[in-house]
Amino acid sequence: MTSTVQESIEVHVPIRTAYNQWTQFESFPQFMDGVETISQLDDTHTHWKVKVGGQEREFDATITEQLPDERVAWKSAGGTTHAGVVTFHRLGDDDTRVTVQMDWQPEGFTEKAGAALGADDRRVKADLRRFKAFIERRQSETGSWRGEVPRPDAAGTSSGAPGYGEGAGQPGQGAGRPGYGSGAGEPGYGSPSGQGYGSPSAAPDPPTPGRPAGGW
Repeated sequence: MTSTVQESIEVHVPIRTAYNQWTQFESFPQFMDGVETISQLDDTHTHWKVKVGGQEREFDATITEQLPDERVAWKSAGGTTHAGVVTFHRLGDDDTRVTVQMDWQPEGFTEKAGAALGADDRRVKADLRRFKAFIERRQSETGSWRGEVPRPDAAGTSSGAPGYGEGAGQPGQGAGRPGYGSGAGEPGYGSPSGQGYGSPSAAPDPPTPGRPAGGW
């Protein structure tokens, strides 16, 4: 039985700031309960280490879609079933709604019992509250990546393909993701099926190439 959770929260930062922070996978453990580390393997692949119900688990995940200021979607590879999408909706110049949907397959009695009792919903809701506190306290992102990852079935090519390794992105764009293979990484929430929750009313900024160093 697949467990599905969908939660939203409003954060008092511009949509660009909220989105940029979600591209910094390695900062997730700072506000996501049970996520121990996420390592960036390349532009679209991450390695997760999580602890659920006292049980440690590792899996690889592929970023299946990434559109600046709109959405980030991912799904796991291998035996663990885990997928999600996070979408961003502009409410005003300094206010953004962040919506998270995650699907996964509980394993073992503890995880299945927790899902049945609503523990998964409470965890995601608490994670979003911690994200809100994290980004509103900073009022700026720890880094950003403004490139695109189109859905496999989408026409066209991706823009802003970054160069791998450490180093900064384009001048004036701030720091972004660290060199791959070190540190923790970032998940992306949202609908694994690729179904969206709508687009923000403001047009997204043009993509910026380069995944800079540092950040969530």
